[in-house]
Amino acid sequence: MVTLGDAVAVLEGWYPPVTAESWDRVGLVVGDRRRPVTKVLCTVDVTWPVVEQAIATGADLVVAHHPLLLRGTHQVTADEPKGAMVLRLAEHRIGLWAGHTNADIASGGVGEALAHAIGLQDLSPMEERPSPGLDNLVTFVPPDRLDELVAALTAAGAGRVGSYDSCHFVAPGTGAFRPLEGAHPYVGTVGQLEHVEEVRLEMVLPRARRRTVIAALLAAHPYETPAWHVVETAAEPADTGLGRVGTLPAELALAAFGQQVADALPATSGGVRIGGDPDRPVRRVAVLAGAGDSLLDRARALGVDCYVTSDLRHHPAGEFLEWSHLDPARPALVDISHWAAEWTWLPVLATRLAEHFGPAVGVQVSEIVTDPWTGRFDHRVG
Repeated sequence: MVTLGDAVAVLEGWYPPVTAESWDRVGLVVGDRRRPVTKVLCTVDVTWPVVEQAIATGADLVVAHHPLLLRGTHQVTADEPKGAMVLRLAEHRIGLWAGHTNADIASGGVGEALAHAIGLQDLSPMEERPSPGLDNLVTFVPPDRLDELVAALTAAGAGRVGSYDSCHFVAPGTGAFRPLEGAHPYVGTVGQLEHVEEVRLEMVLPRARRRTVIAALLAAHPYETPAWHVVETAAEPADTGLGRVGTLPAELALAAFGQQVADALPATSGGVRIGGDPDRPVRRVAVLAGAGDSLLDRARALGVDCYVTSDLRHHPAGEFLEWSHLDPARPALVDISHWAAEWTWLPVLATRLAEHFGPAVGVQVSEIVTDPWTGRFDHRVG
């Protein structure tokens, strides 16, 4: 049986909450980690239609990109939309987990999914965000208590490496100690030097889980005062970060590339817009799923031909393009739907979950369009 706790552990192994921006609110929002999960529904946003779809399809867990409770709240009531949705999910025992900026930057995350969807190759982050280094916990335990201790440390968050858990290293050895007056030794006699058979146990853990894991060690270890130490490892190589930069297999005119992007994304009322000379050649491209004003200068510094992103405001986009006559190498712009850009992650996520859990868990991508715009009207002449 797969539990909600199991599913959350897998998701947070792929998209660690510690890598989210400080203002973000990611992770488990609603649910009992002990409840079974047999069906997962993936969505960009949690809306009323999505909640009702989760109920109708028998989902036990909704995985969303955008946090439902991003801003602080001190009440959950049926008098306002977010509270009502939380209560509705809880009533039907449906869990809710959100992966936002932690999913944006991850390998196998949102930025990478968008880049692949529009045909880019040879990807690297626009702005590197190296994963924080792990802690390596070392302790020593009698062999007959090893499995019990490993289970406790695993439950506390240690021993996860990518898609694997319970990862640990064990080596046999001999421990020595002399219990002093007032001690209550698990093995040995007060005042006598003892030599006992022990094993050295090593497990990695996210640095943010150090306090929790050490508390679990002290609670589960049979010794009154166990010996342990932590080694901080170096940050991992940066294949994580905001956005992605890549190349097209062949050069395209900006207008043709804009059409390729539109064909790759789900249809929305806003469609796809381009900024720049439609005949400009495009080969090297930067993408950022979500609002991209903040990385306009970064796109220029990277020397790309085009920057694909969402929610570009009039003045930042206009001022950026005004420089093109003085700086012909300045990137062209492609503005796409925020929802459509981030939707590209959902099939990737669904495939990963299905491959990991197999037939024990069904996974569905919601077809509900949660883009807020429902229509567009072009000027009619005459």
